[in-house]
Amino acid sequence: MNPKSSFFLVWMAMKHKISVFEERIEEAVKGVLKGYEPRTLFIPAEYVLSIGGKRLRPLLTLMAADLFGKESDEVMDAALAVEIFHNFSLVHDDLMDNADLRRGYPTLHKRWSENSAILSGDALLIEAYRYIAKVPADLLPDILALFTTTAMHICEGQQYDMDFEQRLDVTEEEYLKMIRLKTAVLIGAALKIGALIARAPVEDADLLYQFGIHLGLAFQLKDDLLDVYGNPETFGKKIGGDILCNKKTFLLIRSLKNAGHAEREALQRWLTATEYDPDEKIGFVKKIYDQLNLKFVVENLIEKYYLASLDFLSLVNIPDHQKRDLINLSENLMYREK
Repeated sequence: MNPKSSFFLVWMAMKHKISVFEERIEEAVKGVLKGYEPRTLFIPAEYVLSIGGKRLRPLLTLMAADLFGKESDEVMDAALAVEIFHNFSLVHDDLMDNADLRRGYPTLHKRWSENSAILSGDALLIEAYRYIAKVPADLLPDILALFTTTAMHICEGQQYDMDFEQRLDVTEEEYLKMIRLKTAVLIGAALKIGALIARAPVEDADLLYQFGIHLGLAFQLKDDLLDVYGNPETFGKKIGGDILCNKKTFLLIRSLKNAGHAEREALQRWLTATEYDPDEKIGFVKKIYDQLNLKFVVENLIEKYYLASLDFLSLVNIPDHQKRDLINLSENLMYREK
C-alpha cells in the first residue's frame, strides 16, 4: 500500500471514530430531562440542548478517555455533565448580553422569557451535577472538586466580562485571563475528567488539561475574530454582536491602545453612546480594526496558543499516532468558519 493510501485509511478511521462519538453524544443528550415535570420548566431547557452546537466539550471528554483505552459508555455521564453545564452557562450568558440568536436559533429568553431563562438555566446546572455524581465513587471527590472549581472559574470569568463592558482601560493581559476563566477552563476540565475516569496517570491528565487550556484560548480568540469577520450564515449569530455589547475583545483592546488620537476619541464616543445606528457602529469599529491590521494580529495570536497546546499534547506519555484524532480535531477548530 502506498503512503497516500495509508494516510487516507487512517484519516477515514479518525473521521469514523469521531462520528461514532458524536452520534452517541447526540443520542444521549436526547434523554436528558425527559419526563420531568412541569413541562413549562423543562421544555425550554430541552430546547437549548436540542439545538446542537459543536458538542466539543463532551467529545473531548470521550476522546481523552479513549486515549487511555476507556469505552465511551463508561464516560458518557461525565461527558453529558460537561455539556449540560456548558449549555446552562450559555443560557445565562445570552440573557446577560440580551443576545437574539444562539447557533442560528432564537435564544431561550427571546423565545420564552427572561424568567424562563433564569429558572430553566438553573435546572440545567442542577442536572449537570446529577450527572457528574454518577462517576465511579472512588473518583468522585477529585472529579467533583475539579468540576466545581471549573464552575466557579466560569462565573468569575463572566463577571470580569461584564465588568469590562464599563471600562475603557482593560489590558490585553486582563482579557486573556478573562477568556481563560470563561472559556478555556471548561475545555481543559472536559479533557482532564475523561483522562481521570480512564485512570490515566495524573501527570498525563494534567498535560491534557493544559492542552485544553491553550486550545481554549485559541478557540475563544477565533470566536472573537469570527464575530467580526465571519459569515453570518455559517457563524450562527449576528456579526458584530460583541461590538454592539462593547465587549472588550482583544481586537477592541488593541484598537484603544494603538489607534491614532482622533480615531481613539471617536472609538470612545461610540463605546459610550446610548443611541446609535447598530450597522453604523459596527462599520466604524470594523474599519478601525482593518486600518490596524488586527485580523492578522489575532490570527498570529491564535497560532501561538494553538502551537502551545500541541506542545503540551506531545508530552502526554502515549504513542504519537494515538493522539492524531485530537490533533486533527484541534486543527479543524482553528480553521473553522463557525
